[in-house]
Parts: sequence; C-alpha cells; structure tokens
Amino acid sequence: MIYWAPLLHFYQPSLQLYSVLDKVVKESYRPLIEVIRRRPYARVTVNINGALTELLWETGHADVIDGLRGLAENKQIEFTGSGKYHPILPLIPQEEMTRQVRRNHLTNRHFFGNVYAPRGFFPPEMAFSMDIVNAVVATRHDWIILSGVACPLPWPMDMVHEVSADDEKLAVFFRDDILSNRISFQDIDGKRFIEHLKGLRREDGDVYVITAMDAETFGHHIQNWEKLFLADVYEAIGPARPLYPEIKQKKVLAEQHLSILEYRGEAGAAQIKPVLISDLLDLFPRGKKCAPKPSSWSTSEQDIKAGNYYPLWKDKNNPLHILQWEHLNIAIELMYRAQEFADNPASKQYAEIARALLDPALQSDQFWWANKGSRWDINMVDRGLRQHQEVLLNAYKSIALSGCSEEQKRLYYYRVVVARDIRNKIRDRLILE
Repeated sequence: MIYWAPLLHFYQPSLQLYSVLDKVVKESYRPLIEVIRRRPYARVTVNINGALTELLWETGHADVIDGLRGLAENKQIEFTGSGKYHPILPLIPQEEMTRQVRRNHLTNRHFFGNVYAPRGFFPPEMAFSMDIVNAVVATRHDWIILSGVACPLPWPMDMVHEVSADDEKLAVFFRDDILSNRISFQDIDGKRFIEHLKGLRREDGDVYVITAMDAETFGHHIQNWEKLFLADVYEAIGPARPLYPEIKQKKVLAEQHLSILEYRGEAGAAQIKPVLISDLLDLFPRGKKCAPKPSSWSTSEQDIKAGNYYPLWKDKNNPLHILQWEHLNIAIELMYRAQEFADNPASKQYAEIARALLDPALQSDQFWWANKGSRWDINMVDRGLRQHQEVLLNAYKSIALSGCSEEQKRLYYYRVVVARDIRNKIRDRLILE
C-alpha cells in the first residue's frame, strides 16, 4: 500500500487587509472545504494558526471555522499545533516559543471545541532548530513535521524517525519537498501525480509520502487548482462509481468482504490511500533517533552549508533583516525589564499592555516582505515596526513609572533612543532602495 498524507497550512497575518482576506476565503478556503466535504474518503492534516482563526471570526467568516470543525468531526481532517502569530520559532526566546504554542492551542480550542486536539505540530514555515523541541514536547505533541531538507538520514518511506528532548521522544516526519513544490508551482497534474505515487510502490512492504503546502495554493495562488488538482486526485484514488445497480453492488462487496470505501478504481488498484499524518504512527515502525538540520521549507542545502538557515526571515547577508531583528530584540528586552521592575498599579498596567502587544509583534511576515527574493511590501515591513514601537512605548512607560533607579531608567531610555535610530534607518532603506 502507498499511503499519501497531505498537509494544508492555512495562514493569513493578523494585520492582513480585510479585502485580501475576503478574496482568499472566497477563492481558496471555502472551495477547499467543499472539495473535501464532498469526498468522505478524503483525508487532510490541517494547520490553521490561531491568529487567522480569530481574524476569520472577527471579519464575518465564521463559516470557514464551522466548515473545518465539521470536517474534523467527520474524521476527514486532523488539526496540528503551531505558534499563534506565526513566528519563526528558532529565532525567538524559549519563553516566547512556549507562550506562542500555548496561546495557539487555547485560541483554536475556543473556536473549534473538542475536535481541536492536535497530536502533531507544524512549526511556522517549518522553521526548525533543536531549540524548539522542548516547547513542542512540553505541550504534549506526539510528532512534528519538517522540511525534507532537514532530514539527516537516508530518506524515510517505511519508518518514522524520532527526535529526543528531556528523555521524551517526538516522532519526526519530513515532507517531500520536491513533490510538494511541484504541486505548489503547478508543475505536475493529477494524472502525473498518481503515476509518481505508483512509482513509489515496493514489493516488500508499504511506503508513505507526505506533501505539505499553503492552503492558499489552491484557488488563490493558482486559480481553480483545488478542482484541477486536488479534486482530480481524490476522484482517482477514491471509491469507483458503481459497476452494478446499488443492491447488486452491495451483495458483491459483501461476498468479497469489502466495504464501499475499500472498493477502488484504476488508481486504487495501485493501492494508494489518503491518510492523516497521525495515522502513519500506527502504520509504520519507529526508525532511528536523529537531530534534524536547522532549516525551513524555503531553505536550500547551500543555505544550510553557509549557516544561513532561515534566509527569507533572517538572512545574515541582508542589512534590512539585521536592522529589523535589532529593533525587535530591543522591544523584547524592554518588555522583560518592564515586567521585572513593575512594582505599582500604573507600572504593572503598562507592563501588561507591553506583554500582550509583543505576541503579535513576533509575526514572520514583516521579515518575509523584507527578503531579497521578494518584491518588498514596504507597508508590511512598516506595520511590523509599528508593532515593535507600541511594545517599546508601553514597556518604557512602565519602567519610567516604576520604582527602579534613575540610572536604570536612563539606561533603558538610551535603548529607546537606539531603537528610534534603527527604525529611521529601516524606513530610509524602504524609501530609497
């Protein structure tokens, strides 16, 4: 048997324009849900970040939440955990990693109810380093999915490798990067995809393949791709149309000890079955313990060799990225000092505001839109700066109102001045380059 485990990543930033979100919902999210709903045998693992779930609710798109909940109740999809505001987890403090994961769970559990019970974990952008493992294990996930480029061992197709932390084991899955990107860039159609899966078949046992991509690939990035590819593939590997009248077909199937869903057409003869990623834990034995390479699903082997693990979000050769992270790190530093020094109602109030504002300020989009390979979106970069600035404003106000020494207040005011200079340098680059 060839087990195909697809994953779809639903994400839009909390700062997204409502007009853009409306377009994504209309072109992608609603059609995708319908494609899956109409095919009870379809299986998909779904990541949706809590920031998007909240945004859908606030903008009148609760039907998307209801649709995903219904699919989960029908066991057609499973949810994964993640970071609420889509941060690049290896690049933020450990405390912030755990907070983002926990807040993501609380938000999605609130909107989806008990069907939101993720066994797996999807790190935003599949950005991984061994530093994030403790946060994933501590939040009771059984497995994590990473980019294929992170795999340090021979490619696993008939076993599931593990990564360890604090004497806890976490299963690790790797997406097929090449196949996933071919789907994402419309470089393969349904028929050739089926042929590719058939070619993976082994005489000596079962195998699996995992594809993972943005949900917006289907219908938003590529018009009607949810029908032209996804529905086409599901139709090919799903139940065949009846060859006999219904009553006779049921008799034939009963005699052969087959269920309706086990009776398949031409592609089914090749024994291709869509499954949830968690199903693979029961279908395949455990492999070796490993330490996956620091990487993301946009990282190349060359990037890893150069130690440039997250080039679209923190490229060591990108001056704009360097300035952005300097600015954000000052905001993080002052927020922690505000919490430490707050010793009266007024200072505690501003420290709490800074704490809450930092969560969305860790979002990854501000850095993605500043990478050298994209068309800069100066507004998305600037919105990120403004989020940092609000953290700084409230954090320093808290410090100023606290009982800490005048020397400490001056020290952290100088940090605010430094941040102001960095912010001006970033805006100059956005205007002039």
